[in-house]
Amino acid sequence: MALITVGTMAFDAIETPFGKTDRIIGGSATYVAYAAANFVKPIQQVSIIGFDYPQEELEELKKRGVKLDGVEMIKEKKSFFWSGRYHEDMNSRDTLVTDLNVLADFNPVIPESYQGSEFLMLGNLVPAVQLNVIKQMKKRPKLIVMDTMNFWMETAMSDLEEVLKHVDVLLVNDAEARQLTGQFSLVKAAKSILKMGPKYLIIKKGEHGALLFDQDSVFFAPALPLEDVFDPTGAGDTFAGGFIGHIAKTGDISFENMKRGIIVGSAMASFCVEKFGPTRLREISHHDIDLRIQQFKDLVNFEIELG
Repeated sequence: MALITVGTMAFDAIETPFGKTDRIIGGSATYVAYAAANFVKPIQQVSIIGFDYPQEELEELKKRGVKLDGVEMIKEKKSFFWSGRYHEDMNSRDTLVTDLNVLADFNPVIPESYQGSEFLMLGNLVPAVQLNVIKQMKKRPKLIVMDTMNFWMETAMSDLEEVLKHVDVLLVNDAEARQLTGQFSLVKAAKSILKMGPKYLIIKKGEHGALLFDQDSVFFAPALPLEDVFDPTGAGDTFAGGFIGHIAKTGDISFENMKRGIIVGSAMASFCVEKFGPTRLREISHHDIDLRIQQFKDLVNFEIELG
């Protein structure tokens, strides 16, 4: 079961209450690939990089079963760069620098070798670009998942509404769900979003877990209480990678299996925040992942006598 992931491969500079890093590998497609490659191969990456992107990072991805036929390299420009500073609560952050560099020219092309893939993960990009990718698929994938953000709701709402008609699962955080619908209640917001096109909605709530909605049901997955959250950058993309990786591995797009996918995604995100950038994701084994998923099971497993 091949998975196409479309998004950024970038550099980040991050400052948190625990420390800072000058330039570290980042980008939505990077985090998705590192997480999803634990469950499914090949990962068919679609992105754009500049001359400064390290060759050893590309080799590391290849080693994990990530195909790079869809990664365009612009020799005369630098890679996308983002810099941010997190507040004490680690839930809010200030963007200090956004240098689009090659991302300003990103017009993804789906290689012929990727056609026929059953799963498509659209990272947080300009909605028109996301729609363009969907339209390039000769056969509609079995499941299309997309991430988006408040910026596109403010600057490209009509394009965002159009792409929502073509996707199966939307990933947003709670503030974005409220902004998209004007509804404060997340249950009401979810109902509004599901009318816009997606069959499923995942609302990420950071350290407070995640919610999964379809027309009839809702499921809540907690986040693992961690002693130290070192760097939350990429946690949402890692969550998405774990989620879509599990779905692609099993090939099952039922609500029941999406519940499992959310637990897998939450487990992967809980690793991501333990070190700067994707460092921790490079270290973990299948055994580590199994143990972490078991911790999630234990977290919410209880017996109760009724009546």
